[in-house]
Formats: sequence, C-alpha cells, structure tokens
Amino acid sequence: MKNWFKNIGPGPLVAAAFIGPGTVTVCTLAGVNFGYALLWAMVLSVFATIVLQEMAARLGIIAQKGLSQVIREEVKSPVLRGFSVVLVLSAIVVGNAAYEAGNISGGALGLETLLGHPTVSVFNVELSVVPWVLGLLAFILLYLGTYKVLEKVLVGLVILMSLAFLSTAILTKPDVISILKNMLLPQFPDEGILTIVALIGTTVVPYNLFLHASLAKTKWNNKSDIKLARKDTVLAVVLGGIVSMSIIISAAAINIKEVGNAADLALALEPLFGVNAKYFLSVGLFAAGITSAITAPLAAAYVASGCLGWQTDLKSKRFRAVWIFILGLGVVFSSVGFKSIEIIKFAQVANGLLLPVIAGFLLWVMNKTSVLGVYKNSKFQNFLGLIILVITILLGLKVILSVFNLI
Repeated sequence: MKNWFKNIGPGPLVAAAFIGPGTVTVCTLAGVNFGYALLWAMVLSVFATIVLQEMAARLGIIAQKGLSQVIREEVKSPVLRGFSVVLVLSAIVVGNAAYEAGNISGGALGLETLLGHPTVSVFNVELSVVPWVLGLLAFILLYLGTYKVLEKVLVGLVILMSLAFLSTAILTKPDVISILKNMLLPQFPDEGILTIVALIGTTVVPYNLFLHASLAKTKWNNKSDIKLARKDTVLAVVLGGIVSMSIIISAAAINIKEVGNAADLALALEPLFGVNAKYFLSVGLFAAGITSAITAPLAAAYVASGCLGWQTDLKSKRFRAVWIFILGLGVVFSSVGFKSIEIIKFAQVANGLLLPVIAGFLLWVMNKTSVLGVYKNSKFQNFLGLIILVITILLGLKVILSVFNLI
C-alpha cells in the first residue's frame, strides 16, 4: 500500500481536473434530457482519454519536455513554427478562458445556493459578487504558490461528492441491462449532438494533455517508469469515467425537464440526502470549481511558456501574467450576467471542438524518432489515435453544421 501511494502520479490530478463543475452539469443535463442514451459517449470519452493521456505522459517521461516545448522545437520551418505556436496558443487561451468561466460559474453555483446571489452595480452594469470572491481566492492561492495544500483538501471534497453520486446511482435502482446496452450501442437522439460533444469535451480536456506531459516529467525521469505512468493513468481515468456515468444515471431519475441552477442539480442527490442535498452539492460544486479554476490557468501558463521558450517558474512575471489573464477572463465572463449553465455548456463544446487540433499535434509528435526514439507510437497506438482523431473531427464538423442550420 505504501509503494502504491508513493507511485501515484499526475493521473488523479488529471481526473480531478476533468471532474469539475462542467462534468457535474453536462452529465446531469445528459441524464435529465436523454436518460441513459448517451452513456456510450462517456465510454468513448474514457477510452479516448486513456489513449491520449498515456501518450502525453510517455512524451513527458522520455523527452523530459512539455508538449508545447516539443512542438516549438520540432517544427523546423519558421513559417510553420510560427503558425503552429499561434494555433496552439489560441486554442488553449480560447479553450481555457471558456473552461475557466465554467469553473468559476460552477463554483459560484455552489456558493450562491448557500449565500444567495449578491450583486453590485458598476457603470450601470450588474455584476455578480460571488465569481469575484472565487477569482480572488484562486488568485491568492496561485500567487502565493500554496495551492497544492488546498488542492488536496478540495480533491477530497470532490471525492466525497463522487461517492455520493455512486451511492445515488445505486439507490435509484437503475435498469442494469439498459445501462449496458446504452454503453455499447451509440445513439444520436434529436438535439443531442451538442451534448455528445460536450460530454467528450468535459472528459478529454485539451489542456490536460499539456498539463500531463509537464507533470509526468517532474514526477518520473526513468524510462522504466512508463509502466507506472500507464497504471496511474488508466486507474484514475476509469474511476473518473465511472463517476461521470453515475451522475448521468442519477440524473436520469430526476422528474424535471429543465436544469437551471444548483438547486435543480441537487435533485439528483435527494434520494440519498433528502432536503440537505443542495448543501452537500454546494460544497462539492465549490470544491470542483475552485480546484479546476486553479488548474486551468496553470496549464495555460505552462503551454505559453513552452511555446514561447519562457521559464516555467511559478514565480516568474511572464508565467504569472498568463494565468492572471486566463483567471481574469473567467471571472469577468462568469460575473456579467451570462447564465451559468450556458457558460458551462459552451466551455465543454469549445473543448470538444478544440480537441482535434491538439490531438493532431500530439499524434504528430508521438511519431518523431528524434524525440522519443524506440518509445514512439506503435502502429496499434497510431491506429487508436487516428480513430479518436477522426471521430472528434466528424463530431466537430457536425456541431459546426448544426450551429449554422445546415443539417
């Protein structure tokens, strides 16, 4: 047991990053609106996450570099290098800004259930106070560099919430045969395509690929550690996927058709906790929100540093400037009156659309002998990666076409 704890790597952190308020919200919406019909999308998401995150971890261990740093160094043409750097930076900045707004909004949903919805008027614009409180807390933790201590506490709270959903899923006495059937047989219900992409986007988080590579190189530096990294990744992601599916199963038992706030989401927990469900969920949502609100800006700072050749020192001014920018955008977007549920849904869809871009870069890097030597992708790993890439591209195109009413 002692060795097991000693060898725990970035896997749980990656899982904690994708089990944020976005996951709780999107999985609840999927269960409320479509029942068990989209469970297959979560199975696909978990499989895709394991395949891609294993590649990211292997890259970090063997190359001892982050993904963005490798992209900058391996693209030899100055024009292509500049284009690639701009593309990756844009993707992560846009994705993480949207994701950060979702993180702050999710945490705010939890606190507002307990504290109400205080607002202030600034230049005739009504601003919600709670997102600014969360943003200030995340800023202090990041600036002082002591976020790791609180992160352990918050991950513990998220685990408690996860156990609650697992228990609730069992207590709803679900139809096991129907669950297995919907896990294996894909369905595309009317108006379900955006939710499918959101489920993939909330699980296969693009910035986690960059974060995993950076964290893996600090945790492990020996080629023999690849086996440990694989076990760490598979265990953490599978458990995260089970939690997500439990939320969908729990939400399928809710007898309402519209989810607009944390009180509605709490209905999924009422079979287990009764009227106190909203308080338990509020703590969980706050924990999930603040944990992810810390992780997303950090990942963006690592990406920017790698792309632009900066130091990845947490105390450097450039590093801090990036995470302050992302955190600030998240706070502003979540406080100016946009519906929290809509921000969270948009964040997950944005991530789903950005995934093919980042996954394409990762697959290219993983086939570079100059970077990985004999540890580059095998034909089977490339086959799995290409299948995932094609599926994400097709889903992304379908979303774009549906947005413009072309299908």
